[in-house]
Amino acid sequence: MNGEQRMSLLIGVPREVFAGEKRVATVPEVVEKLIKLGFRVVVETGAGAAANCDDDTYRAVGAEIAERAAKLWASADIVFKVRAPSDEEVASMREGCTLISFIWPAQNPELMQKLAARKVTVLAMDALPRQLSRAQKMDALTSQAGVAGYRAVIEAANAFGRFFNGQITAAGKVPPAKVFIAGAGVAGLAAIGAAAGLGAVVRANDTRAEVADQVKSLGGEFVKVDYEEEGSGGGGYAKVMSEGFQQAQREMYAREAKQADIIITTALIPGKPAPKLITAEMVQSMKPGSVIVDMAAEQGGNCELTVPGEAVVRHGVTIVGYTDLVSRLAKQSSTLYATNLFRLTEELCKTKDGKIDVNFEDDAIRGLTVIKDGEITWPAPAPKLPAVAAKPAAAPVPVAKKAHGHGEPSGPMAAKTMAIIFGVAAVLFWLIGAYAPAAFLGHFTVFVLACFIGYMVVWNVKPALHTPLMSVTNAVSSIIAIGALVQIAPPEAGSIVRPDEVIRWFALGAIVLATINMFGGFAVTQRMLEMFRK
Repeated sequence: MNGEQRMSLLIGVPREVFAGEKRVATVPEVVEKLIKLGFRVVVETGAGAAANCDDDTYRAVGAEIAERAAKLWASADIVFKVRAPSDEEVASMREGCTLISFIWPAQNPELMQKLAARKVTVLAMDALPRQLSRAQKMDALTSQAGVAGYRAVIEAANAFGRFFNGQITAAGKVPPAKVFIAGAGVAGLAAIGAAAGLGAVVRANDTRAEVADQVKSLGGEFVKVDYEEEGSGGGGYAKVMSEGFQQAQREMYAREAKQADIIITTALIPGKPAPKLITAEMVQSMKPGSVIVDMAAEQGGNCELTVPGEAVVRHGVTIVGYTDLVSRLAKQSSTLYATNLFRLTEELCKTKDGKIDVNFEDDAIRGLTVIKDGEITWPAPAPKLPAVAAKPAAAPVPVAKKAHGHGEPSGPMAAKTMAIIFGVAAVLFWLIGAYAPAAFLGHFTVFVLACFIGYMVVWNVKPALHTPLMSVTNAVSSIIAIGALVQIAPPEAGSIVRPDEVIRWFALGAIVLATINMFGGFAVTQRMLEMFRK
């Protein structure tokens, strides 16, 4: 091993010891990228087996394999983990190392003290300031919640005794399932999209009124509580609502529970037990065979009858309280989490030399860091958000000037001007009708009407529709091409009448331009249709 390798920090990825946890903190595809940043990577044997990442796959991309966890913990400069470390793992940590994992410092004060005693630096993925736009690439809570929301719908479909989508068969009509989702955060929105995609009728509620448009965009219907109160708690979370709001919310949930076939609850408040949204009475009012998936089961559950880690039947309703929804899609969730850790590592190692700098001047890094060199630094101060630029004062509306010597405003469409234009046009039409040949007059009338209709068709259409409108109407240029071909065609045999050369060249130009319009119109239409195809 040369000197450069010895200077590079070693990233250790131990096997998760939490019961039922199948995820791994990094995957082979990300190991390659970490090595390019200058790090060495060691993975405990079997760490990725449950996520379909075997030891040979890690070796193939340059990772080392540690046969014993104790050896990995003793040698690693940086440790990537999914779950917070156990007491045995904390005891095995090398003093001065850096741990990057989910920690939940508000819920685990004893763990924080034990980690501080080991003089380590801890970056908690759950403490990321999510309101920072540049922090989105490191937002592991969002990536994992999206997986959990999708899996919750799959578990609901598995426990439900019918199709999600409505069907009409020879054996009878099957109505679509009615799904109600409590909480429209990241997990709730993922559940809405998945349930709507399966054909269910989806309704959802959230204390934050601003998510209503997101619910509708995913195919759901937003159910509003009949009580006015702002529910945003900052950082993408909801806040604890007043008693008046909670009472109105319970009444709304009671109504929805009687109608719903499936209820999926996602409500969580940072640092507090999960709020109880679904009471035993609501469960009892649901139809037999209905399903409740409680995604907040690990924090106590949103349903009074939830049993964490189990699926139980109460009053004929299946209540799913699994705490490992994300692990049930271990490969997908591990890949997303590994990518979040890699993006964080890029921010820590901007020099790409295999060393990290926990820079407290960076608001995202400061928010993530809950312990630095044995000193507890959580909670972090509020990040400095960019100041919102003040809206410029509205410019005063200019007063229309009066025409010299007249009381009417001067403008392009003043009444007097319009009267003059119509008068001149009437005189011109009279002259044309009096002296022009009869054949010309008929063609001229058609031409004027066509111009008028075309103008009104385009002018009265909203600007957003101009592109699809023009892409189709340009194809009408084929009419022009036909007329031009008639003009440019050679005379019949024996005829002494030949088209004028000027008309011939005009007709040729019309054919060229009309051809461009025709092919262009259909090409634009085709490209627009491709945008809406899955």
